[in-house]
Amino acid sequence: MRSTTMASVWSAARAVMALAIVSAVVAQLVKAVGTAAGLGRDVGVTIVNFFSFFTILSNTAAAVVLLWAAIWYWRRGRKADAEPAALAVALTCVSTYMVVTGVVYNSLLRHIELPQGSEPIPWSNEVLHLVGPLFLLVDVFVGPLRRRLPWSAVWVVAGFPILWAIYTMARGPLTVNPASGAPYWYPYPFLDPNNAALQPLSGYAGVALYIVAIAAVILGVGALVVWWRRRTGVGESDAASAPEQEPAVAP
Repeated sequence: MRSTTMASVWSAARAVMALAIVSAVVAQLVKAVGTAAGLGRDVGVTIVNFFSFFTILSNTAAAVVLLWAAIWYWRRGRKADAEPAALAVALTCVSTYMVVTGVVYNSLLRHIELPQGSEPIPWSNEVLHLVGPLFLLVDVFVGPLRRRLPWSAVWVVAGFPILWAIYTMARGPLTVNPASGAPYWYPYPFLDPNNAALQPLSGYAGVALYIVAIAAVILGVGALVVWWRRRTGVGESDAASAPEQEPAVAP
């Protein structure tokens, strides 16, 4: 997507997608808080729990980065050869997180029955778990002014999910579930060591298996995004990787 017209169109699409994601997150938050208040649940814990879901965090980060990319393009990008390195890394991260969010939700979570009052708003749910992830997947291939990244960027991608997993497992047994009153709370059933339905292993062994599997997916998707950038992107690394030419010899 090298033409100015197409780059401008996609930058506008990024801004629209960011606003759609923000609208979906806000709508879902308002519903969660309203439901908690109406049922006499702890509103403070409900809000913290809401922002403890990987889905919410990845979508919020994606909205911020998409807006950043759109604003950068309209302000400076039309005269640039490639996006800034920091923006390239941020886009790589949120693209990976959103694709993994879509894969995990639609393969493991879509048909799970939720507690009363916890059901998502249908349109918001689809934006956060389907439309947004698909847009970020397409963005990997058609986003304008892609910059090449070193392979070490894959480890940057892995940083946030590792921190989130540590936070989730440390906070889980310290938090009372506002919906059921259970003395623990985990955002997803496959991270709950108390979940008797964990397969093929139960308890922390089952949770560890899922964490390792999802970590492998994140690293795999991140590596594919970086590989595509290295194959199709431009930037300073092009010069470093170009083969040296033999010096001209005077006749």
